[in-house]
Amino acid sequence: MLALLGFLMIIVFMLLIMTKRLSAMIALMVVPVVFALIGGFGKDMGPMALEGIKSVAPTGIMILFAILFFGIMIDAGVFDPIISTILKVVKGDPVKIAIGTAVLALLISLDGDGTTTYMITISAMLPLYKRIGMKPLVLAGIAVSSSGVMNLLPWGGPTARAMTALHLEMGDIFTPVIPSMIGGVLFVLFMAYCLGRKERKRIGVLEIDYKTMSMMAATSEEASLKRPKLIIINYLITILLLVALIKEVLPTTVLFMIGFAIAITINYPNLKEQKERIMHYADNALSVVSMVFAAGIFTGILSGTKMVDAMANTVITHVPTALGSHFAIITAILSAPFTFFMSNDAFYYGVLPLLAKAASGFGIDPAAIGRASLLGLPVHLLSPLVPSTYLLVGMVGEDFGDLQRSFLKWACGSTLVMIAVALILTIIPF
Repeated sequence: MLALLGFLMIIVFMLLIMTKRLSAMIALMVVPVVFALIGGFGKDMGPMALEGIKSVAPTGIMILFAILFFGIMIDAGVFDPIISTILKVVKGDPVKIAIGTAVLALLISLDGDGTTTYMITISAMLPLYKRIGMKPLVLAGIAVSSSGVMNLLPWGGPTARAMTALHLEMGDIFTPVIPSMIGGVLFVLFMAYCLGRKERKRIGVLEIDYKTMSMMAATSEEASLKRPKLIIINYLITILLLVALIKEVLPTTVLFMIGFAIAITINYPNLKEQKERIMHYADNALSVVSMVFAAGIFTGILSGTKMVDAMANTVITHVPTALGSHFAIITAILSAPFTFFMSNDAFYYGVLPLLAKAASGFGIDPAAIGRASLLGLPVHLLSPLVPSTYLLVGMVGEDFGDLQRSFLKWACGSTLVMIAVALILTIIPF
């Protein structure tokens, strides 16, 4: 009964946001409440929702100050040289722009943090997309697809969770999966090429001198906000912050708060200017952070009612015995919907050990199951439960449902390519 309720809740939620009957934020709050009442959890619903909100609070605060930090850096002109360099290389060709976007996003994703990837990639590329006339949704899709593949990096989160849950080392899980990851990267570049071709057909190649375009992009922000004399200091602050994030010197939330405080004080020491800069990003920050806390209600009720556990057990117990020897492939395929409909913590700490235990009964190494569990991650980042994706759609001004509709098929394609490479190279057993 719980499993059925959980599946129905997910289906109703997805239908509501993809048909635009409700906004994602409203659906995240209303749908779980309705299903909790249907399931008879009315009395415990409050504590469950509050627990979910508490669990996402650090992420919400982190995203708030990440928006403010990178917003200050954008205003100060930190990314102008990057934009000028990209303009010089890609000029007005949508194909080159799309591939350049993918390369940029893939490189920035090396830090393992989706929020950072989106902030830098969108900040650098969105002005160019607008000048050329390319769809911002294409930019968002390429960024999320790139981050989805690079999410396999051990410091990205899921891989570390898989190693912890199965008590294995990096050499057991991540290192063998690198060829699959490379396959995913190549697929993302292919996707960017296809999307660029489509945009080129729609708008053509614009023969505009890159210097002229750089000047046009520069005038889109008030010249008075630029801080060219502080650009070296700003680059140093940004690099130090990224290094600290990768090395986990302090919690991510604290690092962004400190980084923002330093950045705004150095670039805009006047209190009136500081207030204006914060107000300028208030709308975007509010829409994104409110979505994160709404997602906390959804995950809190989904976990608190044990619907998520019932759903996982139902799927696992319905795997036919005859398919037991193919459990690694089954795990790889299931990892896509599982990580889409539940948090990484729920999947890797709750479901993965069950999958590994079931597979061991068929003589399959737990390490192979761990590797297989990572191959569905490109789909994970399009989940309504991933806070950073709300930041992404907020920055480009697009609808979350539109992003899912347009790029879920590409995410599935990336997953299938990674699974195919894993099977061909016997990274996971057939």
